[in-house]
Amino acid sequence: MSSLWTDGRIEIASRPDEVAQAHTADVLVVGAGITGLTTAVLLARAGKKVLVVEARHVGACATGNTTGKVSVLQGTKLARIRAKHGPDVLSAYVTGNAEGRDWLIRYHDDHGLAYQREDDHSYAQAESGLSTARDVLAACREAGVDAQWVDEADVPFPFQGGVRVREQAQLDPVPYLGSLVTELEKHGGTLLQGVRATTVTGTDPVRVRFRLTDTAQDTRDEQFSVTARHCVLATGTPILDRGMFFARVEAKRSYCLAFDVPGDITTPMFLSVDSPTRSVRYAPTAAGSKLIVGGAGHPVGRADNPSKAVAELSHWAALHYPGAVQTHYWSAQDYHPDDEVPFIGPLLPMHESVLVATGFDKWGMTNGVAAALALSARILGGRMDWAQTFASWRLHELRGVPTALQANMKVGLHLANGWLAPLTSSAEEPADGTGVVSGPPWRLRATSVVDGVQRTVSPVCPHLGGIVKWNDSDRAWECPLHGSRFAPDGALLEGPATRGLSGCRPAQLRNVSEGLRP
Repeated sequence: MSSLWTDGRIEIASRPDEVAQAHTADVLVVGAGITGLTTAVLLARAGKKVLVVEARHVGACATGNTTGKVSVLQGTKLARIRAKHGPDVLSAYVTGNAEGRDWLIRYHDDHGLAYQREDDHSYAQAESGLSTARDVLAACREAGVDAQWVDEADVPFPFQGGVRVREQAQLDPVPYLGSLVTELEKHGGTLLQGVRATTVTGTDPVRVRFRLTDTAQDTRDEQFSVTARHCVLATGTPILDRGMFFARVEAKRSYCLAFDVPGDITTPMFLSVDSPTRSVRYAPTAAGSKLIVGGAGHPVGRADNPSKAVAELSHWAALHYPGAVQTHYWSAQDYHPDDEVPFIGPLLPMHESVLVATGFDKWGMTNGVAAALALSARILGGRMDWAQTFASWRLHELRGVPTALQANMKVGLHLANGWLAPLTSSAEEPADGTGVVSGPPWRLRATSVVDGVQRTVSPVCPHLGGIVKWNDSDRAWECPLHGSRFAPDGALLEGPATRGLSGCRPAQLRNVSEGLRP
């Protein structure tokens, strides 16, 4: 499963001898997505010795699977922040995202990278969604965003009215990541791929241990370590449990489909404010423009039949764009913060050695760059007033406590249900493309069949002991507690876990574009 952006790119893991040469750094960045690489480049420009380690390959997770929208409108996001906080928090959030957007666009201009300036819309599909759309408009005006109400739009799908913000942007994120890698190495920085960070210990300096992703998880003699003044965890959700960020964000998964469409294609960007979510943009390619449709989102590991929702998304595109032919399918994971605002700053209060950035809530193109600006300024001794609103430890997060309590009550229910449900489930062998968890609690097993190959692994997530559930659209195991995901053979894909399911046999990293290397 490759996104439109990563299709056809060849992944290359760093050699063990390259990994062994890394011993010290001023800053070690974990994660080579938009946040990690932008932070690394900003610090390298300032003369810092920077090392980036990536468990899989550049852009493997959220950044390589994004819709690529660069906007401050962001669906219902501003309305939700306005409902939970005062105008100061809303204004600071918009300021940070606007700075992230503008920095990203300037970088594309300065480096000759392609992007498209397009209007963005948050719209109602049905009359029942109009009040939500008007809440979005009120939030935009309160935050100083130049937004207009529009009653009509030249689109083939249902549109009852909505909010338009002009001159936002859309892009393919992979050329940007490739340019960052080139600049990082030009400034003396190092990128290691196929290297998974496992532990961080100490303070000033910190010691980060990691291992090659394609080695067995219990092979201790394959571990390496680096000491650094600072460690930045740019991993979607922090891989360290200190700080309890796994309980302060909720993992969400959403899906994208790309189509070849005969005739005219919708060029502005659209995102519905009512359900089911429908996200629309176009993407220019060498073979012509493609339509990208997104939606079908759900909390990770808690959907009974994701493939059904994805099929409905595909049907919606075919209904409104007759003759559309699907060419790509992909999905992405992001994390919803309990009080709607991302967390950017120290992993623990008053400890500046380990910094985190999480909770972008599907808006990583702007929030990821904003996080990089805030983190690099923090390390270099600078100051951005808006960044205080994004602080990883803040008083206004208290307004998210009810949401967090409710979310963690659900976690407890899913934990109990995961252990007990197999007692009443069928012991039949799974059909191709499916997976089941079966057996008594003392001998649970997760069995899947993909392309005729049956695999059996432990269903117990190594993070906090949740029982994984099969995603029949992505064909992967997902933990419903905090969003760790695993391949059919148990290999770790993403999430707060740092190792795969017991019984897995890690495969060689096979599949970062040559364009990501200078």
